[in-house]
Amino acid sequence: MNNVDFKELSKTCRSQEDLSSLTKEFMKNMIENILKSELEEHLEESEKNSKNGYYKKTVRSDAGSLELDIPRDRSCEYEPKLIPKGKRTISGIDEKIISLYARGMSLRDIEKQVNDMYGVEMSDSLISRILDKIAPEISAWQSRTLESIYTIVYMDAMVFKVKDDNGYYRNKSLHFAIGITLEGKKDLLGMWLTNNEGAKFWLSVVTDLKNRGVEDILIASVDGLRGFSEAINSVFPKTIVQRCIIHQIRYSLKYVGSKCQKEFMSDLKKVYKAPTKSAAEDALEDLSAKWGEKYPMVINSWKTNWAELSTYFEYSEPIRRIIYTTNTVEGFNRQIRKITKSKGGFTNDDALFKIVFLVYKDISKKWDKAISNWAEIMSQLSIVFNERIAGHLS
Repeated sequence: MNNVDFKELSKTCRSQEDLSSLTKEFMKNMIENILKSELEEHLEESEKNSKNGYYKKTVRSDAGSLELDIPRDRSCEYEPKLIPKGKRTISGIDEKIISLYARGMSLRDIEKQVNDMYGVEMSDSLISRILDKIAPEISAWQSRTLESIYTIVYMDAMVFKVKDDNGYYRNKSLHFAIGITLEGKKDLLGMWLTNNEGAKFWLSVVTDLKNRGVEDILIASVDGLRGFSEAINSVFPKTIVQRCIIHQIRYSLKYVGSKCQKEFMSDLKKVYKAPTKSAAEDALEDLSAKWGEKYPMVINSWKTNWAELSTYFEYSEPIRRIIYTTNTVEGFNRQIRKITKSKGGFTNDDALFKIVFLVYKDISKKWDKAISNWAEIMSQLSIVFNERIAGHLS
C-alpha cells in the first residue's frame, strides 16, 4: 500500500463507477496476496508438499462480486483461513439482507437493493437461504430456559394471513407473552402460532412457560377471552388475573349507539377511574340504573367480569397503571404491525416467525432498562407478595 501512487491513480478516476472498479481491484489483489502468504506459511511446515496452481472462486463483498484466484497445494492439505471452503461472502452483505428483511422489504425489493448498493446479483432462492440462517437462532430462543418468576406477564395475540398447504391464505393467530422481570425489564417469553385464538391454546402456552422454568407469575394482564383465567390458574394457581380494562371498554362501545357514546363514556369513567373499589362499585350501580335497560348486555358484561376487571383497585396507583391494561404488549403489537402491514400475507409459518423475530430483536434493544418508576413499584410488590418474592431476591 505504501508503494501505491494514489495521486496518479486519481487521474484515472472520473466517475463513481471508476472508483468502484478500482476498489474491487484493490480488494482482489489484497485478498489474493493474503491467500498466497497463507499457503507459503503452510508449505514451510512440509518439505514434500508444494504449490499447485490456482482455482477460480467468486465471492460477494461490500465492493461487489470478486472473482478470485485461490492458490492450492499438491497434497490438498491447505485450507484458506481468510475465505474458508464453502464460504461465498467476505462482507456484511448477509447481515444487511437480514436487516432489510426485518424492515418489511420483500425478497424482490431486497434483490434490487443489493444490486444497486453492491452490484451483486442475487436470486430469491439465495436470499431465502441467507434468511434461513436465523432459523436455528429462533429455535434456540423459543426453547431457552426462562426466569423462575415474573412479576407481571401480559398476554395477547395478533392475526396474520398465512398460506396453507393448499395454497390458500388463512387467518392464523400469533400469540405473545411479555414478562416483566424482578429487575423491571421486559422480556418476550415466546411466540406461538395457531389457527385461531382460544383459551384451550393459551393453556398450552402457559404450560410451555412452566416447562421452560417459570415457577410463578404474580399478576397476569390478559384480554377478555373466555376461559383465559382458568387456563392460567390451572398451571399457576396463585397468579392474580387482571382483565384488560381497555378491551372491556372497546367491547362496550361496540354495542352503544354512536349518539350515546360520549355520555356513556363520561359515566363509565367514574367506574374504572374511581379511587377505590368501593367507589367503583357504587359508580357501576349508578351506570346500571341509568343505562341498564337500554344496554343490558353491556352492563351485564361489566358485572359478570367485575372480579377480574377490578383486581387493580387492590394496588397503589403506580401498580394500577401497568396492570389495568395490556398496552405493554399492544404497543409491541403496533410496532410489529408497522413492519408487516405492507405484506398481504406470508408464504408459510416460518416466513412469519422470521420477520416477527427480527423485528422483536430490534425492538428489544430498548428493553435493557427497567420500566419507569420500577423501584417504587417493586417495593410495593415485595410487600404484597412477600412470601412468593423473598426467595428470589438477591
